[in-house]
Amino acid sequence: MCLVCGIYAQVHCGFMKNSGADMDIIDVKYIQKCKFVVASGIFDGYDIPHQPSNISRRSQKLFCFLMVVDEVSLDFIQKNTTVKIDSAGGKWVGIWRLLTVHRLPFDEPRRNGKIPKILTHRLFPQAWYSIWIDGKMELIVDPLLILERLAFYLEPLDTSWWCSIDGLEWKFFCRYLWRGKYTFAVAVHKHHRSIYEEGDAIKRRKRYARPLVDLQMKMYYYEGMEPWSPKKKMPGDVPEGAVLIREHTATTNLFSCLWFNEVNLFTPRDQISFGYVARRLGDALELFMFPNCEYNSLFVLHRHTREHSSKVEWAKTVDEIVEKGLRESRGGLGLWTPYPADLSSVELPAVRRTSPAG
Repeated sequence: MCLVCGIYAQVHCGFMKNSGADMDIIDVKYIQKCKFVVASGIFDGYDIPHQPSNISRRSQKLFCFLMVVDEVSLDFIQKNTTVKIDSAGGKWVGIWRLLTVHRLPFDEPRRNGKIPKILTHRLFPQAWYSIWIDGKMELIVDPLLILERLAFYLEPLDTSWWCSIDGLEWKFFCRYLWRGKYTFAVAVHKHHRSIYEEGDAIKRRKRYARPLVDLQMKMYYYEGMEPWSPKKKMPGDVPEGAVLIREHTATTNLFSCLWFNEVNLFTPRDQISFGYVARRLGDALELFMFPNCEYNSLFVLHRHTREHSSKVEWAKTVDEIVEKGLRESRGGLGLWTPYPADLSSVELPAVRRTSPAG
């Protein structure tokens, strides 16, 4: 029920048993003990697990390091790395416990990857806190430090950790939840503040079908999602979604459910829908968006094992998607459902490209 909205409303979240992302019994039993989780995921064999570094003994005992993989990725990992099996039958790559998910609900691996990323509280219902990192990343900061410290002041002469964002110098090594009393933390995007800037970049880089990205953004603009401006409370509407830091409260879980529902209904590009859902929840969500330079201090980024590409990403028109049979059969159904308003006259805000890399 959406109590924070001031009304009683039922929110569907996740999947029924045997209908999507089911885990083996031994893994279900293992995660029941996990109160603090570092989670990651690999789908369709695009990555191999990267071992975290600088992890304290305390964190090794306190945190469960859980790597969610599909059957294709498990086979790829077993052929390319050393997988150890414990006495209970659990599979391990170093500190990572591999959790194989079966009967995945979507055709598109990127969309399947959003299940453990966004619905972390549903896969690991006993967890109090979670830190999500994408499968291509190597964590290099102790997870307890990430949760514990919000503003650790550095000596004035030590400028090695200073960040510059929007022309201002940050003299704080930001840590995200406990000292700031936040329940959700994520980095501001390096280049984009507005979802319309992000959508434009997605189309230019052919990360999803251009007409469908436009359609989703037109819906959001029609429903009142204005381009980001400095007058807004948040420093940006677009996150760096590869690292998510959460306390699993009722409101944070609600946000995750609503966010996943947008990803399920529309494009799998979750950075477009993040700001829209955050705006709808307003002050109910205790969200902290930290500087991008701090985000880059948390991990080492590795390349995928191969470049991802699906045919729908290159489609230029809706007719092309239909005629060539490129439409996803089990995801993005909201893009093909009649919208209760005429969007043909909606003109998206003009976008000025702010960075060659963006």
